[in-house]
Amino acid sequence: MTIPYPIADMLTRIRNASEKLHPDVTMPHSKMKEAIARILEAEGYIEGYEVIEKSPQSELRIRLKYKGTRKNIKRGITGVRLVSKPSRRVYASKDEIPQPLGGLGTCIVSTSQGIISGREAKERGIGGEILCEVW
Repeated sequence: MTIPYPIADMLTRIRNASEKLHPDVTMPHSKMKEAIARILEAEGYIEGYEVIEKSPQSELRIRLKYKGTRKNIKRGITGVRLVSKPSRRVYASKDEIPQPLGGLGTCIVSTSQGIISGREAKERGIGGEILCEVW
């Protein structure tokens, strides 16, 4: 079965698993999803990720991050918003890259130099397609 927009599917799986306090979430692997998981790990939103080699397609397993007790739990990812969609692509120059929650969140940008965080794109002075925002 093909998924119409894999990035939206990935973010929905992460959001749903986080809401239900699942320790991890598994999805079909792609290089773009792995790059997004790498950014989420570097920014501290998830504990880690791993690629599980399977036939016919590999899987990506993301370990979600939680703190506190079961009654008073703090999620690593409290919100995710898809910005670019197949029907509406959103591009931003280096000066227009958004800062979700006034800089407390992170946006993920697809640039000519690969998929990087919005903070890194500003440091490098490049713009690109805004994929999503995470906080």
